Amino acid sequence: MIYVTRLNNEEFIVNAELIEFIERTPDTVISLTTGKKIVVKETPEEIIQRVIEYKQKIFNKEVLE
Repeated sequence: MIYVTRLNNEEFIVNAELIEFIERTPDTVISLTTGKKIVVKETPEEIIQRVIEYKQKIFNKEVLE
């Protein structure tokens, strides 16, 4: 799960596992595997970094168990 911000400054959480692709149009649009699209303030690069950090946390937790 990653935090993102809508254009109205509302912060919410997205399941990173559901992200299918990210577009810059010029706003950033996250398309989910469910078909839903979300417009956010973050750049695609910021979202990618958050997903990487999320995956690293999950991987490290699994390794420790």
